[in-house]
Amino acid sequence: MHTIMLKAKLHMARVTHAVLNYEGSCAIDGELLDLSGIRENEQIQIYNVENGQRFTTYAIRAEEGSKVISVNGAAAHLASEGQRVIICAYAHYSEAELENHKPSLVYLQEGNEISHTSNAIPVQLA
Repeated sequence: MHTIMLKAKLHMARVTHAVLNYEGSCAIDGELLDLSGIRENEQIQIYNVENGQRFTTYAIRAEEGSKVISVNGAAAHLASEGQRVIICAYAHYSEAELENHKPSLVYLQEGNEISHTSNAIPVQLA
């Protein structure tokens, strides 16, 4: 049996571009891709914190150090420049792999600068 688990997350990324007339995808600064472990052409889920839209697309590499988060194609209707989004990638893990699985979490601040990284989401308090 395999379980689908969070593999990587870019938390509170700021959309820098929304390009309707593009082939599709989400362009992400190459440094953020590498740090998070999200691969080029990997399926990603995007959660728009501003309007609640949730959608699936795939990641493409933007120029390293550019801080670009560009939502392209039809998805450009679901996220606008300046909105905050959470970008997640998931993977299938075997029972044996789950014992040591820890997601790669990258937390961003204004300008898509890295605030900090982690491999555990804090426990939600009541």
